[in-house]
Amino acid sequence: MPDLQPLFGVEPPASPKISILPIPYDATASYRKGAALGPAAIAAASAQVDLSSGPLSVGQEELTALLAEDPELVSLNESITKLTAPISAQGEFPVAHPETLAEVNKAGEHIRDLTHRFATQTLDEGGIPVVLGGEHSTPLGSIEAVAARHPGLGLLQIDAHMDFREAFQGFTHSHAAIAWNVLDRCEGVAKLVQFGIRDYSADEMAFGRSQSGRVVTITDFEMTQALHEGRPFASIAASVIDHLPELVYISFDIDGLDPALCPHTGTPVPGGLLWGQINTLLLMLASSGRRVVGFDLVEVAPGEGEPGDAWDANVGARVLHALLGVATITNGLAGN
Repeated sequence: MPDLQPLFGVEPPASPKISILPIPYDATASYRKGAALGPAAIAAASAQVDLSSGPLSVGQEELTALLAEDPELVSLNESITKLTAPISAQGEFPVAHPETLAEVNKAGEHIRDLTHRFATQTLDEGGIPVVLGGEHSTPLGSIEAVAARHPGLGLLQIDAHMDFREAFQGFTHSHAAIAWNVLDRCEGVAKLVQFGIRDYSADEMAFGRSQSGRVVTITDFEMTQALHEGRPFASIAASVIDHLPELVYISFDIDGLDPALCPHTGTPVPGGLLWGQINTLLLMLASSGRRVVGFDLVEVAPGEGEPGDAWDANVGARVLHALLGVATITNGLAGN
């Protein structure tokens, strides 16, 4: 049994139904760092979450185990960040030595392999795998493993960005390339549904539209216009869920939320989902008859010093609890 640590003030169960792997890595973050500190900050803040608030609180913390952070990953992030920092400082099209890029991309492949092995083992044991980032590149291997196990999978991406870069700043395992990599490497993902999107290039939008219906993107602008025209948010959420097949993986980038809820995330964008809206969406998903077979939560970045360091992690811990609730409910685990 790997080392486990308490979460939500609860000791980990001996036989968890949901396993969480923290990946403290943000070396390709292109605007500002901090997401590598997210897993530890969320774990610390989780003790402040009231475990009986709202319909998504169904005892999920009693079923969940959080693995301890691997100090080798912390060291890897520090060493690779030293390589990426001068590259990222040059902008979108930097000049970088090929050997440096190769080293960075090798680190990305290592994390991909690590999360793939974790998810495969968790699935083999009948559990639900969760990756807690770190930047958005980190869950690729887990998504691959879940999609291979469940062909026809739907992926719900909550995000401010489309993440359809084939590579960004030369990094193939970039936080800005996760959705591209999923479509390119995960044949089992039959549908990618993006919600909250409000920052993208023309090429990214064109790529999404070229996917013959495999990609559905609901932009923040479209959502806001519909709300201004009097359409209830519940109706918008229902249309998002309607695009998803029976089995669902959720990839939740915290910057999909209004930046007031995540001010220190690496690439904040004005607009985004409000707290009540994201909870409505998740509650409707939980009661839709679909089954969440894996998820990730990424890009939570604590600030420097009180009270900023507490706020982002506080929100992140509550999002994590809600996502765990959806997984618990849709897999018939509530009350077990």
